[in-house]
Amino acid sequence: MIERRSAPRQKSFLHGFVYCGSNPSAVDCLVRDISNTGARLKFSSCQTPAGEITDLHIPLKGQTLRVDVKWREADEIGVAFVCASDMDVTHASGAELSDRVARLEVDMAVLKKLIKQLQKNTDSKTEVV
Repeated sequence: MIERRSAPRQKSFLHGFVYCGSNPSAVDCLVRDISNTGARLKFSSCQTPAGEITDLHIPLKGQTLRVDVKWREADEIGVAFVCASDMDVTHASGAELSDRVARLEVDMAVLKKLIKQLQKNTDSKTEVV
């Protein structure tokens, strides 16, 4: 088998989130193979997210990467990372930026709600002890 990848891949088992198009909600995935140029993403259901994936967020690495889908097969997707030099930020449309801001606001609201719930659970447990 001939290796066609330009960068060596590393086996991984990282939890990630993908964002599809202008949809502000994230879809869970596992980052199974990763390199400097791309990754293989595995989804829990046999159906991969509809639409083009625009961003991949890997919380453990503290990274959000712009991606381009290269292939799809059953419950997996192969993506290539879009380099910052490939993206012309000065020509990003206002709609693209507002979509990204909307996604981040949704994520922040979910996280704030989760923090409140965890604090509530912690407070009730310390009162019992």
